[in-house]
Amino acid sequence: MDQNERLDYLVEQFKEDSVQYRDLETPADPAGKKRILRSLMNIRMPRMMAPSVLAVQDEYLQERNRENGIVQISDIATIADQRSRHPHADLISIWQGDITRLAADAIVNAANSQMLGCFVPMHTCIDNCIHTYAGIQLRAECDRQMTALREKYGADYEQPTAAPMLTDGYNLPAKKIVHIVGPIVTGRLTKDLEQDLADCYRNTLDLCLENDIRSVAFCCISTGVFHFPNKRAAEIAVHTVTDWLNQHPRAMERVIFNVFKEEDKRYYEQELL
Repeated sequence: MDQNERLDYLVEQFKEDSVQYRDLETPADPAGKKRILRSLMNIRMPRMMAPSVLAVQDEYLQERNRENGIVQISDIATIADQRSRHPHADLISIWQGDITRLAADAIVNAANSQMLGCFVPMHTCIDNCIHTYAGIQLRAECDRQMTALREKYGADYEQPTAAPMLTDGYNLPAKKIVHIVGPIVTGRLTKDLEQDLADCYRNTLDLCLENDIRSVAFCCISTGVFHFPNKRAAEIAVHTVTDWLNQHPRAMERVIFNVFKEEDKRYYEQELL
């Protein structure tokens, strides 16, 4: 199959799998088909899928990632290349772009407490993007881990803030994904919320150390819809990562602060350059 044939096949298979949308009219244009496929993947509950369909999904997503452009860690400049005097300048990067393109040992996903990804069709949050381009196996693995935790801690268990969960990266260039629930700011910013955000970075790096993960790309945890002030979030991220690297010399080969907005890029540059 070529990529167009894979797309046609997957749209029909996911429509049939959904039951509710099996009679949905398929758009004629490739862009419309891609929207339908992504939407059906987004709303799909974790359950089995025929291995033959998964194989085509994997081929489709891996080719999509190649078309989008895989970014190797070696392709990203460190802040040392920008004449930063930071004590770990040779280990740290600021990179603006799509985190699903990064071929790091691990990327960090800003998850919710259910840890199953975003179910809103075509939503632009990082959780949705990561689950979409990793493939439906990712939601299935998250569900298996959460099921085991509910068996241990009770049926109402939700993942606590700053407690990281590690999964495979599946069809993403990244080998692993660290899913973490950041603090949600609903009123004024408090010291406890700031500590929670610092714990997100520290606990993620501890998990990397435990699992021999040598390169990690952090998203801007808790900013955006979680309403953590962007500037303060950048300050906490840089301070926490710097402190951790001071305590664990050469434990990491690269820590990337992945930003999407110009505003966040500016704040990280102010802290690091």
